[in-house]
Amino acid sequence: FIVKHSCKALAEGETHYSPPGGRIELKEAFAEKLKKENKIKVDSLNEILVTNGSTEGILLGLICLLDPGEECLVPDPGFLAYKPTVEMLNCFAVSMKLNEETGFQIDLDATKKAISKRTRCVILNTPANPTGTVFKRKFLEELADIVVENELIVLSDEAYEKLVYNDAKHISFASLNGMEEYTLSLFTCSKSFAMPGLRIGLLHGPEWLIKAMTRVKLYTTLCAPTPFQLAAAKALKSKQMKKETEKMRKEYARRRKLVLKRIDEIDGLEIKVKPEGAFYAFPRFYAKMDSFKFAEYILQKAKVLVVPGVEFGKEGERFIRMSYATAYHLIEKAMDRIEKAMKKLKY
Repeated sequence: FIVKHSCKALAEGETHYSPPGGRIELKEAFAEKLKKENKIKVDSLNEILVTNGSTEGILLGLICLLDPGEECLVPDPGFLAYKPTVEMLNCFAVSMKLNEETGFQIDLDATKKAISKRTRCVILNTPANPTGTVFKRKFLEELADIVVENELIVLSDEAYEKLVYNDAKHISFASLNGMEEYTLSLFTCSKSFAMPGLRIGLLHGPEWLIKAMTRVKLYTTLCAPTPFQLAAAKALKSKQMKKETEKMRKEYARRRKLVLKRIDEIDGLEIKVKPEGAFYAFPRFYAKMDSFKFAEYILQKAKVLVVPGVEFGKEGERFIRMSYATAYHLIEKAMDRIEKAMKKLKY
């Protein structure tokens, strides 16, 4: 579907710049999706920005929200781009420490204490990378109270919104009462439509913030790729793509079940917190080495690539991230190889 409509746009000569804020066809389709699926109030297309993937959206948002020396709260462990992006703006990334004892949930009492006069924003990721955590409504409502009290902006990274399992339900932070004024919501076509190389991010936020970000975008990437914007607009309106996305989610659920089963069967690995969303498992390992050395060992001995947990923050040490975004038979082979390699280690 995406390839077909991308090629069609190219054949029709859609190779020119688009407006920096995005093609109106895509902005209109995204606005409709936000209202229907995410229950987010959209008053104007001026509240919407199309970016080169949602990662660019994080950068643009932080550029417009932070001055040098100010602070942003980031999850630890969390997506590996958060902390470096804050720090390259000469700002401070203050960790919200997550641990498996609390199900990798954010400690709201600790969060309150971490907020200072220099705190301007907080990054929220649900479903979460790398842990797979999906935050519940009650938690989000309590976080909303803290945000309003301290006049913060939440960067709500919802890249994996369509990939939730069992009884988990994704809730958009901006859908909570009045929170659209305090939230930059970040979505992406990379995960929902399996088009990560085509770089289409979709953002919604307060008009004053989106206006500032659009200005900055003129000096970063100017615009997202025009033919892929048009393909994404078609996908957002397509019933066929909704069915394809659900089919993809069910396949991820099948792979998830396999990965969790095999982790439980391998001595030296343990996963206390089962992922409820995204396509990662984040097990603890008990080998007597740090996560970089352990990941290197698995790569050398099993020829399987895993990501050291410490890449996602200090609290990720002693963990590794496994992705099940690959074919089922390859996951079977990879887990067999890991099990064989683990038998040679001492604990």
